[in-house]
Amino acid sequence: MVFSSHLFVFYFLPVALALYYVCPMRGRQLLLVLLSYVFYGWANPWFVFLMLFSTLLNYGSGQWISGRWRMPYLGRGEPAGRGLPPVAQRKTALVICVVLNLALLGFFKYLGFVQANINYVLELFGRTPAEVYKVALPAGISFYTFKAMSYSLDVYQGVARPARGPLGFACYVALFPQLVAGPIGRYRDLAEQLGQRSHTLEKFGCGVFFFALGMVKKVLLADPMGQVADTAFGAGLLPWYDAWAGATAYAFQIYFDFSGYSDMATGLGLMLGFEFKRNFNLPYLSQSITEFWRRWHISLSNWLQDFVFMPLTRRLMHTKLRGKGHAIPWIGYLAIFLLCGLWHGAAWTFVVWGALHGVAICLERLNGRKPIYSGLPQTGRVLATFVVVLFTWVFFRATTFHGAMAYIGSMLGLVTPSSSAGLVPGLIYQPQYILVAAICVLVHVFRLDTWDLAQELCPRKVAFAGLGLALSVAMLFCQSYNPFLYFRF
Repeated sequence: MVFSSHLFVFYFLPVALALYYVCPMRGRQLLLVLLSYVFYGWANPWFVFLMLFSTLLNYGSGQWISGRWRMPYLGRGEPAGRGLPPVAQRKTALVICVVLNLALLGFFKYLGFVQANINYVLELFGRTPAEVYKVALPAGISFYTFKAMSYSLDVYQGVARPARGPLGFACYVALFPQLVAGPIGRYRDLAEQLGQRSHTLEKFGCGVFFFALGMVKKVLLADPMGQVADTAFGAGLLPWYDAWAGATAYAFQIYFDFSGYSDMATGLGLMLGFEFKRNFNLPYLSQSITEFWRRWHISLSNWLQDFVFMPLTRRLMHTKLRGKGHAIPWIGYLAIFLLCGLWHGAAWTFVVWGALHGVAICLERLNGRKPIYSGLPQTGRVLATFVVVLFTWVFFRATTFHGAMAYIGSMLGLVTPSSSAGLVPGLIYQPQYILVAAICVLVHVFRLDTWDLAQELCPRKVAFAGLGLALSVAMLFCQSYNPFLYFRF
């Protein structure tokens, strides 16, 4: 089910809110779990059992790690702390949990990718390739797997208390506002809210405001820019100015699409009494790639920082590299961005996208945590960073590595445009697209982000959000099915 759909806006959401506020407080956790399972299983009910397995796996792991459940005795071991099982047993429970989580994610998301690459190697040596199995990708599996796994990791590190019961943990994993496209919530941030949270008219109204502006971002800004990007990337070789227009349109599409979803998720959470953390902070105003990742998909950046970068660099400090401490952070950055690329998709284009960001951050670190264009004025640094990000988005958007390189060749004016390129300007420079692109620029120039606008609501802002929501809902009747980009991740 998609937030920006008639089914959700006119049927699921009103019924869910009515049932939620009629239901007694003690029954709301169970109701939210049931509603979330209906939301997730609407398109394919079988995927609900997959999420249920992930929930039970990570809940059981947390119970074993914390000592609330006892594993079979595995041998001698030093106690991990007061009331905790031996360290060896805690590590065993964590390793089993992480391996099973990654195996689950790997099977559904990367099986075909691995098989295709094995076949490529076999063909190089003249061997007959094997059949590639196609596995349906469950929506949001990357998000809820990382979300559920972070619970076991936080419990192991001692920064989160184990869940009081399976129902509360199931509510945390399945909570429908965050379920299929994040933000990647952390149990330690939501544990208290799962048991007790406030419900006020002010919070509910703020939630409606977030939801309305998120819908505006998705339907009125991201979708039109997506049409421009699809035309440009599907047209073959282009003149350099058309190629830049298409890449810029895609940059706006993916930002307003994903941040729009995050705003809608935040708004739905507020309507249900939950307070989520910010996931985007106007990333195209960044003055370096390092700053970009402090503003873009903040929940994923923090997850990778806490569970990949920090443990990896600590481990490397105790290896033969400890005498070369200056190199350890570079290895860590490259590792987390390669993982970040693979997390987004099972294709080499995503790996290259992640690698480019990792290399850019390493170069900034070599230059005293500054980009090579740090001598430019602030506006110049912002524009230079946006250009770097724009080139990396080409790999993110292209379906093949060859296609990405051909598109970059178009942006640099190194190729001869194809014969069909003459039709592109009439399709992408239509007045409505130019107007939407101008609005996308003005949103950044005047820092018109939902989180900042919601700090002090006034009748003018509320009226604007209401008008935007009405226009967005009206546009839904004119659109074909157009899900959020991050559903496929």
